[in-house]
Amino acid sequence: MLVPMSNVYAVIMAGGAGTRFWPASRLLRPKQLLPLAGDGEESLLAATVRRLAPLVPADRIVVVTGEHLAEATANAVPGVPRSHILSEPAPRNTAPCIAWATATVARLDPEARVMVLPSDHFITDEGEFRRVLERAIETASSGRVTTVGIVPTRPETGYGYIEVGEALGDTAGHAKRVVRFVEKPDRAGAEGFYRSGKHLWNAGMFFFRASDMAQLVKDHLPALSEGITTIDEAARNGTEAETVRRIFPTLPSVSIDHGVMEKAEGLAVVPGDFGWNDVGSWQSAWELGAQDSSGNTLAVGSVAIDAKRNLVRTSGKGKKVVALVGVSDLVVVETEDAILILPRERSQDVRLVVEALRASGRTDLL
Repeated sequence: MLVPMSNVYAVIMAGGAGTRFWPASRLLRPKQLLPLAGDGEESLLAATVRRLAPLVPADRIVVVTGEHLAEATANAVPGVPRSHILSEPAPRNTAPCIAWATATVARLDPEARVMVLPSDHFITDEGEFRRVLERAIETASSGRVTTVGIVPTRPETGYGYIEVGEALGDTAGHAKRVVRFVEKPDRAGAEGFYRSGKHLWNAGMFFFRASDMAQLVKDHLPALSEGITTIDEAARNGTEAETVRRIFPTLPSVSIDHGVMEKAEGLAVVPGDFGWNDVGSWQSAWELGAQDSSGNTLAVGSVAIDAKRNLVRTSGKGKKVVALVGVSDLVVVETEDAILILPRERSQDVRLVVEALRASGRTDLL
């Protein structure tokens, strides 16, 4: 272990809707609460907490989610104290989420070091993942707000990038200087970034001393800082819940990238290569699932005859047997009240179904 982890806390952001995983994903059971990667029934959120266990025990984890998901989230991670499940009454993006969680952690330990992680990613090499987190915490402990950037495996237009500079001499060579954050590029830009060797995927992971983040929010997002101070004072007085319901929806809706990271100086990035996948669509679920000799990722009991590279998922009571004959590269998802069928290459277009259902008033299916 590189650094003592006794005062390290983890903040897990678990407020996403995950509409690209309809019909399995619904308003009250979004992506992070589903077992979308691997072979078991472990949800992505539960896997995130489990992966951290050798570094950060459950009683030093804070999970931020939507108010409507608080109970389901608590049930998914029973080891996390119920008081550490923070419920947002309205979605306000990642900067308010992180600022509120950081203030909560600072009340528990003013000297805390914090790692912020998404709840819905999949990691193949969990040992290397934890080693990279240790390096990032070590760097953040020196006062440098740090992120982890993923070593690209292909030109990718769906991710933001981090341009990196020289190695930082005070970090044993693990970390590099952040030159800038880059928006999602077009195809030519992604190919250039991939060839350059100077760009990493931005995976939305951040590491800092609680006091450093509080200062950055105060410097760059003063309105947010004032709101969080009001909530923090209410928490100390025992009136946090009602104050959050009143104040949180009025906070500026801004991402931590745009609101803080792109404006801050002296940031560091630790490159990571540990089999990362953001599980962004049914295509990802097919890639990460156990495949048969024909490349099919199938639900138990499915039948595939002369069928190749398909994904079949079933859920709910009375699961049906899905039989495929002579078809290739399809996604078939069956739930109690809906069936989705589409080409795998169009997995991102599931959101169009959600939009059509919403437009037609079928909120019962959302």
